[in-house]
Amino acid sequence: MRYRSMEECIADLEKHGHLVRIQEEVDPDLEMAAIHLKVYEAGGPALLFEKVKGSKYRAVSNLFGTIERSKFIFRDTWESSQDVIALRSDPMKALKQPFKYIGTGLAARKALPLKKGNGIPAGFEEIRISDLPQIKHWPGDGGAFVTLPQVYSEDPDKPGIMNSNLGMYRIQLSGNEYEINKEVGVHYQIHRGIGIHQTKATKRGQPLKVSCFIGGPPAHTLAAVMPLPEGLSEMTFAGLLAGRHFRYSYVDGFCVSSDADFVITGEIHPGETRPEGPFGDHLGYYSLTHPFPVMKVHKVYAKQGAIFPFTVVGRPPQEDTSFGELIHELTGGAVKQEVPGVKEVHAVDAAGVHPLLFAIGSERYTPYQQLKQPAELLTIANRILGTGQLSLAKYLFITAEEERPVSTHNIRDFLAYILERINLRRDIHFQTNTTIDTLDYSGTGINSGSKVVFAAVGEQKRTLCTEVPEILEKLENLEKLQGFGQAKLIMPGIVALQGTKFTNYAEARKETDMLSAAIQEQGGLDACPMIILCDDSTFMSESLSNFLWATFTRSNPSHDIYGVNSGVEHKHWFCDNVMIDARVKPHQAPPLIPDAAVERKIERFFVQGAVLGGLRKKELS
Repeated sequence: MRYRSMEECIADLEKHGHLVRIQEEVDPDLEMAAIHLKVYEAGGPALLFEKVKGSKYRAVSNLFGTIERSKFIFRDTWESSQDVIALRSDPMKALKQPFKYIGTGLAARKALPLKKGNGIPAGFEEIRISDLPQIKHWPGDGGAFVTLPQVYSEDPDKPGIMNSNLGMYRIQLSGNEYEINKEVGVHYQIHRGIGIHQTKATKRGQPLKVSCFIGGPPAHTLAAVMPLPEGLSEMTFAGLLAGRHFRYSYVDGFCVSSDADFVITGEIHPGETRPEGPFGDHLGYYSLTHPFPVMKVHKVYAKQGAIFPFTVVGRPPQEDTSFGELIHELTGGAVKQEVPGVKEVHAVDAAGVHPLLFAIGSERYTPYQQLKQPAELLTIANRILGTGQLSLAKYLFITAEEERPVSTHNIRDFLAYILERINLRRDIHFQTNTTIDTLDYSGTGINSGSKVVFAAVGEQKRTLCTEVPEILEKLENLEKLQGFGQAKLIMPGIVALQGTKFTNYAEARKETDMLSAAIQEQGGLDACPMIILCDDSTFMSESLSNFLWATFTRSNPSHDIYGVNSGVEHKHWFCDNVMIDARVKPHQAPPLIPDAAVERKIERFFVQGAVLGGLRKKELS
């Protein structure tokens, strides 16, 4: 199915049982988001909210709520899109398999953007920001946000749609100091495409013209988050995945999508910012209030019968997890071309995607040494941590597949494989005072933190413990440890140890020094290479998901990694056992907690006989 609009997509999903209409009026202030979260968690359908309180426009969510539904939406264009990306990444494929790729050129030509003259597209009307559904997602959010925007800008030095950037940068519609209907906030990092365009515009002393498209064919939404190979623009990819040209015109010098449901146009002026946020984000915490560029609204347009798409992000997995899976399937081979020697890279969704990477590379530098050690793997690790979005990672676990097959997607097995082989006195490598994700508050400031590489290769060095070692069981009896105890096994080789509330790093150093000394006094702990210090060892150990989320979102490697019998030799840090302090720190952002009153209020949609009543039964079964 090649959708020409969001309306066509919704009709097709409903026809095939993938969508439910909610006809009762729903409040966009927390209610719509709470319903979405409950339906997503149950693996439920897409939702069409037909009556949004305070707006005449309908809204849709959970379109990409399952990978199966996502692939269903793109079922007619998926393979041809994969082929085009594969050729961009590896042109030799066309020579090796000419008949397989014979239609790729034609598909790509049909995907080129198509200008439809100038002026407002037929069927559009001018509206105001306040006419849009004002969706607030989490109780602590600073206002209403657009969570599935397609933010368009052009290169000031080379204007035109083929030198444009289309990115998904959240838009704050209301709250804080924004003048309603005249200003909106745009949240992006300076290294992103739009940030590069803004820097060029600032050098020219001129504002950057920006258009925000909302809705349209679902392919346009996915195009805004795709990391594409060099030479393949988001606008071409949008057409490729939609199976038809991206159609556009110019109005007052702003690009306007003829297929979008809504278009916001405006300018970002040099140096002008406003406080943006807080916003409940994809790491499972609020991103706090910071100055970000403000867009002076020029005009806002809506298509007749427009539908407003939205999603809700929070502690993973959420709907954006499907985006990650789609991106991996479409571009999974691209990283192999960009980083020679890499076989697989997995950004771990349960840990918030950016904090934690698993990778498999090759190790050919030391084939004849009696004791094999990571060498080529470290070169590959540096390439990975310098590549695009992967550069936001804090933790990278990397190995070479040698003795048996290993997959980065089998998380328990992958971690065990590394922990069985790692030499903790040689194979831990830090990068300090560097950049991390803007949304990650575990570091020393916004965008500021550290990275660590755990590299392992060669023969198995230890057998991992499968129950809590007796040494750790006895720790809570030692008064000098000030409350460390209640040890619980997370998985083979990793134990959670509950401690007192974190106060400051000086005190944490004293605590971990005492813990290290106590373990050494008991004779060491080779079978347990990793100890996680936490606020609640029961929570940390009850699921792999809890361990991944709490450990890697709440720790900054340079500040929160300690070691038993640790030291530094020739600038290299080493230890006998790694201790990661994953306790909540005072400077970290608060976690996302639903509003209890809203949760009770939306129960009406899930009781027996209600529109989502059957879904609730499925969830509880």
